[in-house]
Amino acid sequence: MTGAVRVAVLGCGAIGSLYAAYLTRAPDVEVWAVDPWAEHMRAIRDDGLRVTGPAGFVAAVHALTDAADLPACDFGIVATKARHTREAVENAHRALSDAGVVSVQNGIGNEETIAEVIPRVIRGTIVTAGAVTAPGTVRHDAPGDTWIGPFEPSPARPDQIALLARLLNAGGLTTHAVADARGPQWTKVVFNAATSPLSALTGLTVGAVCTDPGLRREVERLIEEAETVCDRAGIALTRDPREAVDEAVREAYAHQPSMLQDVLARRTTEIAVLNGGIAAEGRRHGVPTPAHDAMVALVSGLETSWPGR
Repeated sequence: MTGAVRVAVLGCGAIGSLYAAYLTRAPDVEVWAVDPWAEHMRAIRDDGLRVTGPAGFVAAVHALTDAADLPACDFGIVATKARHTREAVENAHRALSDAGVVSVQNGIGNEETIAEVIPRVIRGTIVTAGAVTAPGTVRHDAPGDTWIGPFEPSPARPDQIALLARLLNAGGLTTHAVADARGPQWTKVVFNAATSPLSALTGLTVGAVCTDPGLRREVERLIEEAETVCDRAGIALTRDPREAVDEAVREAYAHQPSMLQDVLARRTTEIAVLNGGIAAEGRRHGVPTPAHDAMVALVSGLETSWPGR
């Protein structure tokens, strides 16, 4: 591939903004960000995308509110909320028709949605955390690795996956290209599904949830159910989710997970693709998941209680 590699980032919340910013630090990469939040896009376009936290810098990113204005891209990174996946890739379809497109979203099922629109899909998993603190500014709360690999029913080419991994590493985001990305993906899903809904329901940070004795028992119950589903589905987790819980207590005690941020802002959460995704996989394999079903019911009920819903 000659000349600059062009990457489109769909969705510029915290994760999309961080990926857009760090990719500009890789040589010969041109980054285009798309998000309907006009104020955020205008600030990025006028003053650059500012990253605060462990590494403070300002990135030059092309910012759009309409994916129809995207030029043809070599890669797409989908960082929207799960409920916006289809709309985002459909709007960007023309620019991404020959691209390798990776999901860095929460939950299960996003790749399947992307593959209905885009022919070459990459399964992705990240453990980076952050928050948009003002239009044009994203705070990098917790660095973490990225894993990418082929989405088995509709995979991107191996050379595309390898190139994207090299670019992300060159930009400063530690990335592993793997043959089977289901293990890393489900390892994150299990951790998120065991902690995020409890945080969303109580208003407590991840660290506070995981150090409260009663809530920690519920975290363990959710992990055990998900592990049973993975065993039955033939998915090998890359680490014990309990290690991730202990790590979160040490390194991200005060972090508010995105589900809690959604609840505080009265936005629809991603409970359906987190705990709901685990429960759906359990049903496919004959594994009961009452704890995950309870989380779906409770968080969905909380959403229904909001005025105007």
